[in-house]
Amino acid sequence: MIEGVRGHEAPKRAQAAPKPAEAAPKPAEAAPRRPDKGDHAAGAGGSPRRSGRSSPRGEEARRRLVVGWLFVLPALVFFCTFVIYPLITAVRYSFYHWNGIGASTWAGIDNYVRVFTDPELLISIVNALVLIVFFTVIPVAAGLALATLIRTMRPGPFATIARTVLFLPQIIPLVAAGIAWSWMYAQTGTINTILDSVGLGFLSRSWLAGFGTALPAVGLIGSWVLTGLCTILLLTGIGKIDTSLYEAARLDGAGWWREFVTVTLPGLRREIAVLVTITVIAALSSFDIIYTTTKGGPGTSTLVPGISIFRLAFTQSEVGLASAFGIVLLALVLLAVLPIQLLARERD
Repeated sequence: MIEGVRGHEAPKRAQAAPKPAEAAPKPAEAAPRRPDKGDHAAGAGGSPRRSGRSSPRGEEARRRLVVGWLFVLPALVFFCTFVIYPLITAVRYSFYHWNGIGASTWAGIDNYVRVFTDPELLISIVNALVLIVFFTVIPVAAGLALATLIRTMRPGPFATIARTVLFLPQIIPLVAAGIAWSWMYAQTGTINTILDSVGLGFLSRSWLAGFGTALPAVGLIGSWVLTGLCTILLLTGIGKIDTSLYEAARLDGAGWWREFVTVTLPGLRREIAVLVTITVIAALSSFDIIYTTTKGGPGTSTLVPGISIFRLAFTQSEVGLASAFGIVLLALVLLAVLPIQLLARERD
């Protein structure tokens, strides 16, 4: 009976069994949320649009840029007023014949042609090139020797006094130095007196009045003025060289000359390049010392471009030619200095 009841209930259970569940419907896609008032509106590609306000970092960068230009502005105004504007004006004047007062006439390149064909102007350029020996070669060589010698001295009063005495000519005005040396070069000056006292009186002469001695005499004044600067700068450069390099050279048995060539000179490359640049410019643009001692004489033996430009502009009233000669002098300085700078950078 129990089996009959079970058999009777089985079909009912089969009917009551749930059918296999169908695939559940996909949930509806969520509607895009509208941005709240505090959110940024979505831009293209879903990226937020930039707000009207800049970031604090950008404001700080702009503020620093403005402050930097405010610091640079006074020097920039002076540079443009006293360097750039006169240079542009000189270039413009160089293409005219003008006496500085009346009307000017177009000259084209005639002034430049005259600079390279006038014997007197060419002599002034040659004299300036000769002065490079006295203003550059002698001071740099003497500065290397003196700096190496002072380095071997023990720190003390004597070394300090030596540095002070060597640098003293650099702080003396060139006009005062020229006047003092013109007195010393006179016939009864200090130099001839010293020569007479040591039995070399036959060498005494008026050094600045001789055609063959005036230019070397003036050049030695420049050597005296620039030697102190070269010595102090090179001495500072030697102090930056690692002392272990000198110790290694000594352990290898290097003498003072080998030590100087292999350690000191390579370590002073930058300082030497700076000194050569400064002294070459001083030689090519020399004016003060020569004007106070010889004024370019006797004849044209000490004539340099600075004196020639001064004469052309203020005594001969040839402003156009003086401007052209000034531009040529600028080009000459650049041609002499730029290779030195490029060579120093390549070696670095």
